[in-house]
Parts: sequence; C-alpha cells; structure tokens
Amino acid sequence: MTNCIIITIGDELLIGQVVDTNSSWIGTELNKIGIDVLRRIAVGDNKEEIIYALNEALKAASIVLITGGLGPTKDDITKSTLAEYFHCGLVTNHDVLLDIQELFKGVNRPIVDSNFRQADIPEACIAIRNAVGTAPGMWFNKDEKVIVSMPGVPFEMKEMMNKYVLPKLKERFTHENIEHFTVMTFGVGESFLADKIKVWENALPQNIKLAYLPNLSQVRLRLTGHGVDSIILKQQIQEQVNQLLRLINTSVFAQTDISMEEAIGILLKSKNKTIATAESCTGGYIAHKLTSLAGSSRWYRGSVVAYHNDVKSEILNVEEATLKEFGAVSEQTVQQMAKTARRLLKSDYAIAVSGIAGPDGGTSEKPVGMVWIAVADDRRIYTRQFHFRRTRLQNIELATLNALFMLYKVLQGTYDE
Repeated sequence: MTNCIIITIGDELLIGQVVDTNSSWIGTELNKIGIDVLRRIAVGDNKEEIIYALNEALKAASIVLITGGLGPTKDDITKSTLAEYFHCGLVTNHDVLLDIQELFKGVNRPIVDSNFRQADIPEACIAIRNAVGTAPGMWFNKDEKVIVSMPGVPFEMKEMMNKYVLPKLKERFTHENIEHFTVMTFGVGESFLADKIKVWENALPQNIKLAYLPNLSQVRLRLTGHGVDSIILKQQIQEQVNQLLRLINTSVFAQTDISMEEAIGILLKSKNKTIATAESCTGGYIAHKLTSLAGSSRWYRGSVVAYHNDVKSEILNVEEATLKEFGAVSEQTVQQMAKTARRLLKSDYAIAVSGIAGPDGGTSEKPVGMVWIAVADDRRIYTRQFHFRRTRLQNIELATLNALFMLYKVLQGTYDE
C-alpha cells in the first residue's frame, strides 16, 4: 500500500486563525485512488520546523504533499526552504512567468516585483503551473519518493491536484483499491453498539476494518476494505454490511454518509409527502436543518415557532385549559401543536417540540433537558418524552435529532412505542 503524509504550513493554522480544510479534502481524494494518508502535520512559517517535518515524513511515506507558504510576501518561506533542502538555487521558469503576466493582463492590474518573483522556483523541481493563481506548484523526486508543494489557497490547490498531481500519482504508484461503506445509526451508544456487534466484528476478514465515529446520539460505522479487484471487494463488503444490518437494523437511518435531515428529505421526496414543524424550545432549529438542504421546498411546508404560550394558544390552538393543567412542556400540548400545524400548514406530517433547554427554568417535576416531541400524520399522533441533561445548545441539538428520527421511523412504518 502506498502511503502519504500531508504537511500544512502557516502560522495562521497553528493559532487557529485559519482552519485547515485542505488536508481533509486531499485525504479524501487520495483515498479514491488507493493511497493511504498516514498522518497530517501542521507547522509554522519556520525553516527548521519545515525541514524537520519533511525529514520525518520521508522516513515513513513514499509521498509527501505540502500546502502553504508559497505566496509573494516575506513570511512565505516554503519555496526558499525547499531550494535549500534540495541544494539548488532558484531559477526563473518562463512558462510560469507567462502565466502570471496573462493572469494580471486579464484583470487589468499592474505586476509588482513580488509577483514576478513568483516565477522563480527551485532548479531541482518540475513546475506545476497554476491556472487560477500566481504561485506555481513544485514536484520533486527524491530517490523513489515524491514531494509536492502546492499553494495553501484551497481552490488553487484543488485545481493543481485534479489537473496534475492526482493523475501523476495514480500513474506512478501501484496501489490496491480502497472501498468504504458507511452505516449511520442513531439512539444507540458507541459501547452498547460495539457489544451488540462484537461477534460479527471479530469475524471480519483481515482486509476489512471497522471504525466507530460517534457524535451526539449518533454513531457512524465505517467499513474500509482493501483489495486488488474492486468488484470482488465491493461484494465482500456488501456481504458484511448485510450481516451487520440484521443485527442493528432498528437503529439505522442511512446506508451512506449523510445527515439525519438528508435521510428525511430523501424519504419524503420518494413518498411525495410533506412536513411542517411547530417548535418551542428548539426555536426553529428543526426548520433550519431541513431548509438547509437544496430542494427542500418540494417537501417542507413551513414552521410556527411558538416560543411564548400566547403563540401556542392563539396560533396553534393549544387550549388554555391544557396549558393550565398540564403545562407547555407536556404530551397534551405537543399533541395539539402537531395536530394544528399539520392542518394549518397543509402538510402530510407535522413535528411538534416543547421542552426546557436550560440552563435554568427547570423544576423538580420538569427538570432542565425534559422535552416532549410529537409526530402527526393523517391517522394518529405519536409522542415521546426525553430527558437530555446537557448544555442548552446540546439539548436543542438532541431534541432536533430525536424529533427527526421519530419522523424517520413513522415514515418507514417502523415506529416502536
């Protein structure tokens, strides 16, 4: 298996001023062509640190991909550091110079000296021309290994990777196929899930590994397989997935790496059905999740954010007697909210949520984190009480996710009381 180490350069990455999105994108693309990423290293704009990281990377990997530090300013030292590392000087690359001149001509701007110096590259490298910027990439061969330096600007780096680097790496290095399959689960803790599938996991073939990727009430199960024949490998993984689903099917909401709201959208679209929401403690967060998806207007009708009790009674027809006897956070209240929202917004389904997000407002009878959720369709209203006991924002997130999962189960006809 061919291995790669990614080095990202820039003080801004270390102090958190800029988030490194390059590494995750590069890792995804390398994986598609069967190249494993061993590790990702971030270093500042410091010559000694860059050289140390490069030496360490070359001990472990056949490929080192570097991003950042190729700009025209004084703090951009990657190019000069690589020239020193490869014991060569900088020379003007005339093709790169022409690219820079054409770029500035196209935007009708003058070229300053620092821009001209962008065309000076280490003599030991092969220039990677930059179609969308001024900083060229650099390809170095060292023994049987490859070092590639690219700009840190994401769209410039991606252009080079797609047009030049990935095809060259695929051509040069022999590799196995890598296949992934993701199963999305909800409502089952990581340790409980691991215990439930341990016999199956222990029997996995040597070329297939399982990873647990937990988040709030969700665990992403990713199977990764290595093999020479991609068709056989896909069949092998599918056989394992089929066995896994028989063990945990009631907790699964997707067999691909998508969010809960995406799974809901796909289901509603396939059934030609619509949904509306009536929200109190979540404050419109369910609506936000659903409408963040392109095309959601085809299946999402609208929302009533009934934060105050007056809105619950005046807009959603929650009876004053219900609020007085049972309170805003009650089964009876969310039932009436869901029923009216479905009728008012002319939807096939409706979700209603009311609870105490915190950090205050709770009582001994109704503590912080207590939430009632209802899902209504044309036949009945499904309700459930939850106790989350997290921070305010986490309680809102959990209420949203559980409301969507309830809807998912109702849509599937698998809701379990």
